This record gives sequence, structure tokens and C-alpha cells, in this order.
Amino acid sequence: MTLRVAVVGSGPAGSSAAETLAKAGIETYLFERKLDNAKPCGGAIPLCMVSEFDLPPNIIDRQVRKMKMISPSNREVDINLVNEDEYIGMCRREVLDGYLRDRAAKLGANLINATVHKLDFPTNSTDAYTIHYLDHTEGGALGISKTLKVDVIIGADGANSRIAKEMDAGDYNYAIAFQERIRLPKDKMVYYEDLAEMYVGDDVSPDFYAWVFPKYDHVAVGTGTMQVNKARIKQLQAGIRARAARKLIGGQIIKVEAHPIPEHPRPRRVVGRIALIGDAAGYVTKSSGEGIYFAAKSGRMCAETIVETSNGGSRIPTEADLKLYLKRWDRKYGLTYKVLDLLQTVFYRSDATREAFVEMCDDRDVQRLTFDSYLYKTVVPANPITQMKITAKTIASLLRGNALAP
Repeated sequence: MTLRVAVVGSGPAGSSAAETLAKAGIETYLFERKLDNAKPCGGAIPLCMVSEFDLPPNIIDRQVRKMKMISPSNREVDINLVNEDEYIGMCRREVLDGYLRDRAAKLGANLINATVHKLDFPTNSTDAYTIHYLDHTEGGALGISKTLKVDVIIGADGANSRIAKEMDAGDYNYAIAFQERIRLPKDKMVYYEDLAEMYVGDDVSPDFYAWVFPKYDHVAVGTGTMQVNKARIKQLQAGIRARAARKLIGGQIIKVEAHPIPEHPRPRRVVGRIALIGDAAGYVTKSSGEGIYFAAKSGRMCAETIVETSNGGSRIPTEADLKLYLKRWDRKYGLTYKVLDLLQTVFYRSDATREAFVEMCDDRDVQRLTFDSYLYKTVVPANPITQMKITAKTIASLLRGNALAP
């Protein structure tokens, strides 16, 4: 017997899972509704993802080595990467996602251009799940109704996951991301050659940040806010456009995008022989809003667990087997999510605390710890003296922030 696994959704999470499964010789089906899909996303990836997921240079539009943090009072703090070989990769999601999806297909995953709309659940631990889907390869936009029987399902179909609904995974709070892609004149684009900007302030987001991230021939200008503030999203987008206005003169909007972003893991991420990964599972960090690396990593870790517990596809894994992936994930990244959740709670609650946050970013020790954590996904504890200094500066910054806030 060869294990049959369906991966629903071919973003970084789904494609990474499908690639790992296909490499192991497991019968893999990769479902994607829109093969030209481009998720609204800043598109920043950490340096470690380039090597870990063997990404070629041509899918990275810009190697950002400078970050500019801009406070509510427009105080600017420049953060520069010291090591010449370090950078933050800036990608277009349609390019990154397409590359990972095609690689999975070349390695043996069966790519199906279809919309999954229903699951039939087995009555025991070994019978197959039946996936009902509309095949767009033959039926165009409407699709032709088909079914497929599989032993395991991985839900990688984003924040509005159909798989999560079918398995009753529970809801989570979510944010709204709104982004405009703006093509700039060449002389304006030079400014963003290797620079990205992050703006904070109640005018651009009451609970997050706004960004100007460079791409191949344009910049992504966007903002995010929690679901409760979604009626204000266009007003907040106008806020970031106003703050960055002089740098965007002559720019032409070439695309407008919006999408929900999960704010914490779903209550249930494994039910039976169905597992959730990426945005479907809720793996976006607070404070930084990072999701691409964690999506790809969760897909790989989930698939590796399936390969291991199925003995290379020779047996059907159980719910307990799949939950081993959750234990490993939470043990490896649980603290990261908690720390970033705390940072957002402390520093994004008012313009005064945002001023403090930007001031803190001017400290070299803070910068080094932050970038080590982001670029390499490893948290290296500071020595006690450095930690005490950072704590003291944090308190002082919070106090001064109240005086600086507009």
C-alpha cells in the first residue's frame, strides 16, 4: 500500500509539504484554486529561508540591508545590517509561490487546478476521506465536479480555510492587510534600492504597522489592522500614503490587494487524519506580522512527521501521530509567538508606546538581537549585563515616549 495524501492550497506551506511528501515517494495530490494567485503580502523573507529552502537568487527582487523605522512624530531610526552577506529578501508572492509549487510538481506531486468544497469523513481510523472538488482544468471557472479518496489531508488553504471549516477547527481573531503596488519613476525607485520602511502611529494602524517594501520595479505600500477596525482600513491606507507621499511622487498604482491574516493558532489544528499548516493553522506572528517562513516550515515539519510515522508511506498514520507535528512545532516556536505577542501588547497600544518602540530600535544591542532572531530564527539570549541595559532602556523609552507622542 502507498499512502495517499492531499494537500489543499499551494502557497509556501502547501508546496513545501507536497515537496517533502513527493520526495519520500508518497502519493501526493496538491490542490490549488488559482494558479496565478498573488496573496497580498509584504513579501519579506529571512535569510535562513533562502538556504534552508534552496531558493534561487532570481526569485528575490531585492536584498534589503537597510530598514527605516518611522515613529508617530516622524522620528526616523535607521537600522543597517553590518555583515555584508546578510540581507532580508523581498519577493513577489506570485513568483515565490509559483516557484515552490512548480518544484513540488516536478518532484512528483500531482498538481490539480481545482476548488475543494466538501469532505466526506470515514467512520473508522483506516477508511479513506473523500474530497469533493471542482476541476478547473477542464471546466474553466465553474469547474467539473469530481471526487478523490485519500488517507490524510493537509489544509494549507489560508486564513479562510475550507478544510478548517470542514474539520471544525474553530475560529481565530484575524487582521486585515491592505496593500497597493505602486510603480515609481526610476529616480524615485533608487531610494528603495536596498531599503524598506516601517511606519507606526494611530494614523496608519491602531494595532500594527504600515510598510513600504521594495519589489522588482515597484514598491508595496500597505497597512494592517485587527478585524474590529476593518471599516477603517482605507482610511489607514490613506494615512500611510500621506506619510510616505514625497517619496511616492509620480507613482502609478498597478494593483490593489486585501486579505485576512490570522492572529493566533486555531483551537484545533489536527482532527483525525487532517492537519492544518501555515495561515490555515494561524501561524502568523504578532508584532512583526511574519508568516511566509513559518508557513513553509510548518508544511515541511508536518510532512516530515507524516513520512516518519507512516514508515515512508507504508502505513496510515493516526491522529496521535499527526499531533506529534504539533508538539514539535509548539516546542520549537511557541516561545517566539508568545514574545512577539507580548511586544505587540506593550508597544502598539498608543502613540506614546510606539515612540518608545522606535527609540528602542536605535539601540545597537536591540538591533543585533532583533536581526539575529529574524534572519536566522534563533533566539540567542543576551548576556546579563546587556539584558539589564536593554531592560533599563526599555523603561526609559516608555517614559520618554509619553512626552514625544503627538
